[in-house]
Order: sequence, then structure tokens, then C-alpha cells
Amino acid sequence: MAVRVRQHVNPLSNKYQTTVEPIDWASFYPVPTQPLHLDIGCAKGHFVSQMATQQPDWNFLGLEIRAPLVEQALQQRDRAALRNLHFLFCNANTSLAEVLQSLPAGRLQQVSIQFPDPWFKKRHQKRRVVQPELVQSLAQHLPIGGRVVLQSDVEAVAQEMCDRFAEHAAFQRSHPDWLPASPFVAQTDREVLTLSKGLPVFRAIFTRSVTNL
Repeated sequence: MAVRVRQHVNPLSNKYQTTVEPIDWASFYPVPTQPLHLDIGCAKGHFVSQMATQQPDWNFLGLEIRAPLVEQALQQRDRAALRNLHFLFCNANTSLAEVLQSLPAGRLQQVSIQFPDPWFKKRHQKRRVVQPELVQSLAQHLPIGGRVVLQSDVEAVAQEMCDRFAEHAAFQRSHPDWLPASPFVAQTDREVLTLSKGLPVFRAIFTRSVTNL
């Protein structure tokens, strides 16, 4: 049964300023030493579910601010018996650092931020997920060579995400132009819809490249 939730959620509202419950990573994954792919803003989790199916030698974690979608994604995961996949209710704008600090060093290897809410109105743009604090958290916990993949169907949003990562000395963009294709074996629902309309997707990859922050 489909879960109906609000499409737009204000991450700065008091309702979403909760902390993350203590995390026992060993209880999430049978092989917790596998490299971890973190998908920030995973929505219904279809993308990471496909990734977990295609790459069983990786662990996948989806973060989502809308709790009903997390519950639905966990139920779908259990029906599919995907043991290298987990979902957490999390406001990445306030709790990402807390989640990453609980991870064993070097476990996080890849991050995806795909088609985030664009918050078009200027007064709402402070709600966008890619803020300097989020970039700093990823810089502290991604190892050298770890990468962040950014995708959006709104060029201005994609460019702003790139600007935030480019401003941080720890990250290096892999290519100056938008990438022509996704580096992943799976696609998000939004990506499928955008491409089916013949519209462009704006993609970039940033790699963790230096040790000194």
C-alpha cells in the first residue's frame, strides 16, 4: 500500500530538530566491514535498493527526513531480503555529523545526493540540503579517494551544490563539465522521469583529495 506524505518538508522546522537514535552498525549489516555507500535524501529508497541488489559486496544506507517513507522502505527491504541495505530517519541538515561520527573510520566510501528539493524561492534556499556544514561533515569522514556524486534536473541547484563542494579544500571535481551519464548501475525515480521526457540531468563527482582540512 502506498504511503502518502508531504512532498516538501522544511528541515529547519522544530519538528525535525530531533537527534538520531544510538546506532549499532553491526546489527544493520551482516558484513559491517564492507564499504558503505550513503544516499542522502533517499525518498522511497528505490535507488539504493537497486544498488544493494546489484552490488552485494557493498553496504548501502539511505537517509530520509520523512519517517513514513523510511518505514515503507524498511518493509520493502525485508520483503526483498536485502541484508546489505538499511534506512534511517534523519534530518541531514542537523544530524548528518552525528550519524557519521558513529561510523568506524574508513567505512564510508561513497555518497550520493540526487535530485534534492530545489526550494526555488530565495527566502527558502537556506533549506537546501547541501550547506557548508554538510560538506564539512563529509570531508571529515570520507577517506582519501572517497567520492560524492551530485545529480539534479535543475541546473542552478546542481551548480550551487558544486559550488559548495568546490569551496572546500578537501574536495576536487573530477571533470569541469557536466557528466554525460550516471556513474551508477541504478537510477532514481526522478532520473528515469526526467530522461523519459528528453530533459537533461546535471551531474558531477567530487573526490576527497587531501588530508589537511
